[in-house]
Amino acid sequence: MSFFCGTDIVEVDRIKKAISENARFKDEIFTKAEIDDIEKGENEEYKFQRYAGRFASKEALYKALSKILISEKLSPNFLDVEIINDDNLRRRPYVRITEEKLDNLFRKYQIKVDLSISHIKENAIAVAIVNIEKE
Repeated sequence: MSFFCGTDIVEVDRIKKAISENARFKDEIFTKAEIDDIEKGENEEYKFQRYAGRFASKEALYKALSKILISEKLSPNFLDVEIINDDNLRRRPYVRITEEKLDNLFRKYQIKVDLSISHIKENAIAVAIVNIEKE
């Protein structure tokens, strides 16, 4: 069993600018489920904090997985995972795999992920702890 940690911090304005200036950015980075979750009933500024948090989460996850991704010669993209909040666990974020090769990797190595996201007006940060049961 091995544990790996990844972290990422992103400026909210950087994500806001990317979404505002590039019509495709949102669809290239976030899944439909992520977009639907973020867009429902939030004020405009808070939405960008949540988008930044999701972005940082994916970066943190891939950093935590980097050793195994390199060894397996996999290069996942942002849409291969989605960060969803679990309504049964006080909206705690979790990772859902949306791509078959990555899903197979998670099954093969019995990978489990613990994820934490925080954001304020200017920044969003995420930490991913990855537990790899089988190596």
